[in-house]
Amino acid sequence: MDWLERVAKLRQWTKGGTRAPHKPLLLLYALGRFQEDADGGLRYTAVEQDLQRLLTEYGPPNKTTPAYPFHHLTSDGIWEVRTDRGPGSPGSGVRDLRETGATGRLAPDLRAALRHDPDLLGRITRLLLDLHFPPSLHGELCEAVGLEPEPAGEAGRLSAVRGRRDRRMRELVLTAYEYRCAFCGYDGRIGAVPVGLEAAHVRWWAFGGPDVVENGLCLCALHHKLFDKGVLGVGDDQRILVSQRFAGHSPAAREHVTALAGRPLTGPQPGTRPVAAAHRDWHARQVFLGEPRPATAA
Repeated sequence: MDWLERVAKLRQWTKGGTRAPHKPLLLLYALGRFQEDADGGLRYTAVEQDLQRLLTEYGPPNKTTPAYPFHHLTSDGIWEVRTDRGPGSPGSGVRDLRETGATGRLAPDLRAALRHDPDLLGRITRLLLDLHFPPSLHGELCEAVGLEPEPAGEAGRLSAVRGRRDRRMRELVLTAYEYRCAFCGYDGRIGAVPVGLEAAHVRWWAFGGPDVVENGLCLCALHHKLFDKGVLGVGDDQRILVSQRFAGHSPAAREHVTALAGRPLTGPQPGTRPVAAAHRDWHARQVFLGEPRPATAA
């Protein structure tokens, strides 16, 4: 059985580019726990808070519950649920999962495959990350679930589900923004080489975002991470949005984040198309958290 192909085809709600990383997050968490204890099960009441934190941190802006993937992942043939009464999930109701002692674990055949081929766990991890999350979040997400990402390689053959990424994207975007962060104007270099500047996808590549300048922003490493975490966004008027959910009281937090609210983007240079409305709208719906702060007074 080709487990990478099965993982790549998880059944998810994908209409209109909607993010639904519930199953991938549960699977990443389960792989991390498998690494710790290959025979252990995940009792819903014991892991519910951990899973909720993952969904809150890395899921879509709308409220959601870990009960949904805990039950529905069984339909993909890689997860099983038992209750105190025996095999089978009681459904996706939180109360039912709690009161029946529902316990999930990776499917027996997948557990056997992971024992037989220790490298498989890393390849599945890399595939889940590549298909569902932007690269800026891979490291911290692995740390959150206790996994080490596998270097890109064999898993890449299934990442072809989305096609190959355009290696020119970074240079095209940095050039369009004249090697300056579109949010803060940072333009650091070591000699002639830019340092700490990255090409951020507005609509994530994992969700159909093309490798084109109109879907990119040149951002410093800090603002790239905050952009992908939903703290920062871009409004219809090409001005910076800052989420009201962000909290930071230090002078540095105010200067580097909250004071950005309402500022116009730096760039792109004349003759270059700005971020396309369709990609801005996707980020606003699927990534940006809550409501934007009022513009900061000059």
